[in-house]
Amino acid sequence: MNVDGHRWVKTQELVHPICAYPCPAVCICGSMSVSVLLEAVMESSDLAAIVADRLESLRSRKPLVHHITNLVVMNETANATLAVGALPVMAHAREEVAEMVGAAGALLLNIGTLTPATVESMLIAGRRANELGVPIVLDPVGAGATRLRTDAALQLLRELKVTIVRGNAGEVGVVAGTGGEVKGVESMGVRGDVAEIGRALAARFGATAAITGKRDVVTDGRRTAYVDNGHPMLTTITGTGCTATTIVAAFAAVEPDPVLAATAGLVAFGIAGELAAAQAAGPGTFQAALFDALYGLSREVILESCRAWMEPSP
Repeated sequence: MNVDGHRWVKTQELVHPICAYPCPAVCICGSMSVSVLLEAVMESSDLAAIVADRLESLRSRKPLVHHITNLVVMNETANATLAVGALPVMAHAREEVAEMVGAAGALLLNIGTLTPATVESMLIAGRRANELGVPIVLDPVGAGATRLRTDAALQLLRELKVTIVRGNAGEVGVVAGTGGEVKGVESMGVRGDVAEIGRALAARFGATAAITGKRDVVTDGRRTAYVDNGHPMLTTITGTGCTATTIVAAFAAVEPDPVLAATAGLVAFGIAGELAAAQAAGPGTFQAALFDALYGLSREVILESCRAWMEPSP
């Protein structure tokens, strides 16, 4: 296709310059210059091919995702990690986290049931992850609801090189410094455009923001992706935001571009939510159907169902 005078060529012969996996589109992975990357728009079909490729990579490589996560969703996120094709480990003890992250493809930090000891473990694991080049995905659950949560999220962002921050608009707005209202762990309101909130976080901490809502927004300040996959039933059970973070972390373990990893994870999770809702009679059956849908995701389903696009940030 032609975009802004640049011709994009789909090919399976070009490979990603970092991970050496085949690229379905030339521009986005860096095979073309950064200036072209920033000027181009990715259509849904192009993103769908990338998501499908990364899902296949994920299932063939089965990366370990090290979770230091909250007690409410630990079982659900472990099962979701397995269902999508990765391997979960829930290791929180400060005595073992540095060793465990050495075997991981990604480190997930979730502050949902926070204690000072948990923060200490997160910092130990995060520092080791930074030394090893293991991507860190942070879920700042409830940031803005209490001082402990806000301070902990900010400490992690200041002391660690976090790769992706996945949260709702209120949580991300609080840590980005643009403002947000959070009640418990739910976003009650934000100030400004969601994409601008994400770009503010990227500018402040150098992390990619993945903000979930009716329309998901992913941005590193240069590129912004939008994901329309998902279903209202995802709001009827506890922990779907945390599960979305888990799927993003699984993709981050096989895709070194944080914007692509977060976008792929949210597309995959959103499609699974749509498929599960079509089978569910209510919240209870929806939860079981969500695991089945993640397990049953395929290249064909993604190519048919992906509703996402990417464009240069203004």
